[in-house]
This record gives sequence, structure tokens and C-alpha cells, in this order.
Amino acid sequence: MLGTFQQSNLRIEIAASEQKISDSLLCPSQFQQWLFPQTFSPGMPERLDSGTLFTSWLGPVPIQHQVKTVSSNELQILMSKGVDGYQEWHWGEGWIQSRLAGVSALQLNLGQTVTLLRLKMFLTR
Repeated sequence: MLGTFQQSNLRIEIAASEQKISDSLLCPSQFQQWLFPQTFSPGMPERLDSGTLFTSWLGPVPIQHQVKTVSSNELQILMSKGVDGYQEWHWGEGWIQSRLAGVSALQLNLGQTVTLLRLKMFLTR
């Protein structure tokens, strides 16, 4: 894998219920909206579950995702190809936290910051 090891932890407050946050992270029909311009493989399930495999593309860079854990307030994903690492999401009433670590040529901290801001905008509109 080309790139450097990077890690980032971010937590923000969001004026949204725990259920709305959960749905925005676990329902592909929702996260495809706020993760634009990232695109996703066709045939995504209605809701992510442990073992779900899918690919996303950030421009020409593919990122393979394997969902490891899903619970009422946690999502853990292993990533390969464009990012070799993992991402964890934890949330509750009015807050969300993301932890990301991996080897990549992409700027993971910048991408994570933009992702959380886009999620916040999506949930508060």
C-alpha cells in the first residue's frame, strides 16, 4: 500500500436525535446523499449489517469496505485498496464521534473533517 500511516479522532455536536444519526450512517440511501461526490457500488442493502461488503470511489480511487460491527450506536468498518485501515463511528443523542486510522495517499484527516461537516449539514437541514 502506498501512502503514509494516518489517524484522526473527531467528535462533534449535532442537533439531531440518536435515531436520525443512526439512520444517516447505516442506511445507504441516506449516506449516499451526504457523502457525495463519493460514489458507491450498486446493489447496496437497505441497511448495513455485520458482514456487508461494498466499494466506494473517491474520484478514481476505489475503497473496499467490510462492515465488522453494527449496534444501536456503533459502526466499525475495515477498509482496503485506497485506504488500508479502519473507521469507527459512535453516536448518541446530539453527538457523533469518528475514529479513523490507515495507510493512504489520501489526506484522511481532511476527508474525515469534511465528512463530519457534511453529515452535520445533512442532519440539520
